[in-house]
Amino acid sequence: MLGFIVRRLASGVVLLAAISVLGFNLLYLGGGDIARKILGESADQATVAAKAHELGLDQPLYAQFGSWVGHAFGGDFGSSWFSGQPVADAITSRLAVTLSLVTGAIVLIAVVSVILGVLAATKRGWIDRLAQFLAVVGHAIPGFLFAVGLVLVFALTLHWFDPTGYVPFLDSPVDWAKTVTLPVAALAIGGIANVTQQVRGSMIDALRNDYVRTLRSRGIPAHRVVLKHVLRNAAGPALAVLGVHFVGLLGGAVIVEQVFAIPGLGQVAVQATTQGDIPLVMGLLVATGVIVIVFNLLVDLTQGWLNPKVRLS
Repeated sequence: MLGFIVRRLASGVVLLAAISVLGFNLLYLGGGDIARKILGESADQATVAAKAHELGLDQPLYAQFGSWVGHAFGGDFGSSWFSGQPVADAITSRLAVTLSLVTGAIVLIAVVSVILGVLAATKRGWIDRLAQFLAVVGHAIPGFLFAVGLVLVFALTLHWFDPTGYVPFLDSPVDWAKTVTLPVAALAIGGIANVTQQVRGSMIDALRNDYVRTLRSRGIPAHRVVLKHVLRNAAGPALAVLGVHFVGLLGGAVIVEQVFAIPGLGQVAVQATTQGDIPLVMGLLVATGVIVIVFNLLVDLTQGWLNPKVRLS
């Protein structure tokens, strides 16, 4: 198991390094005159040149990247070029908000998809047709349209929830639940459609195996066969799809946070990318990469627990 974890962590480090190199190069290629953006159009050329020298923008790209890597290894991701706020503070102050949305969405996807997928595979009939219909709807309609529709129906028409805003959990758990319910639902709908189909397909394939007939012939109740044996064998592919959706949820949270005016990483990411605030964007890339790596490691460990063959692959 230790070797399995080491291999996964090593691949994660390689992925994080590749993301950092690619992101740094793309930001500088498309960043334009960053010193001019910071000082404004009214600044004279000498002042702009002095600012570029202060930020190290007049150095070769490899030297700038090497300087950033050296500081990042020491835990110093610098400060925002526009606000002056330390990058670590800008990210950690909003990270909990985004993670609460993404975590809630991934839990909702897992629970609903397993229930619908298992019922669709074992009961068939109208439940299976409902699952197929939801899959089509989830694939066809973008997530931001779901977000707008949820606001129109449940916030502006029924007045069950506030249309915008966010209340921290520690301030009021009830109000926090009210502010995250609609964003979490908007994030989860597309994932539920995809993962439900994967669970359904894997369950149907697993139910056709000989061991299922053998277990049933021994008089073991059908629900025990499904939940204890079939679902465990069918969970691997569904977990892989869930891991892919987690990455998509981080990107989808950017749009959903804009729709619901939630002060998460999405607002910071949009503003920093628009301005060309390279230290802040790079900090966001690293933070997002670490979150994805940790989540995928947990998925791999779960798959290894469910199927020991995975640990040998």
